[in-house]
Amino acid sequence: MGILSKLMSKKEEMEEKIRAREEEYISLIRVYFQSVIAANLGITNIRMLPDLAMFKRMLKIPTQNGRLGLAEKTASRKILMQDYGHSEQFFDEIDSSIKRQCKRQTDIQAFFYTFQGFSTDLLMAVGTDMQWKLRVPSFLRKMIRSMTEKSVHDVLTKSSWKAADVRQACWNVRGYNEKLNYSEKWMVEYIFPILMIAKGSKVK
Repeated sequence: MGILSKLMSKKEEMEEKIRAREEEYISLIRVYFQSVIAANLGITNIRMLPDLAMFKRMLKIPTQNGRLGLAEKTASRKILMQDYGHSEQFFDEIDSSIKRQCKRQTDIQAFFYTFQGFSTDLLMAVGTDMQWKLRVPSFLRKMIRSMTEKSVHDVLTKSSWKAADVRQACWNVRGYNEKLNYSEKWMVEYIFPILMIAKGSKVK
């Protein structure tokens, strides 16, 4: 194998590892969401909650007090705090958002549709805004975090954007968040691990 082929192979391997880490993080967030929903609404059909089901099966988590979601919520919360540095407030805001939006099982699909749109547009807007800034070395974590905070603030408040797609994404985020009601701090805490993973760096 030539040098160029080896370099391409290593690049593809690194990109695959980054994708896997991103998917693992997003999956853990979904597991926490689904655990809260299961516990709040008393859901017993685990097939309704595929991420929770896989998480429960992989870690062999026993059902707590006969209620699906309780043990899984604790386990996913612990991993997200230890591996990604999430705060108590981060989970409190998720709990509050789900309590407001998911009062019946028929609300679940709409909630996840709203969050998916919110997440996609937030990542697009912040990622585009921070393109050149992400070249900052990973060891300057505080600087990257500060730039992330500014970018999220701009997404929520700035009215003038050169790119039409970014402007539309910002408006979408604001619209979705009227239902979800997440704070700027929450958005920074949610998106920062994804940016660090994209840089191939440790999150904590």
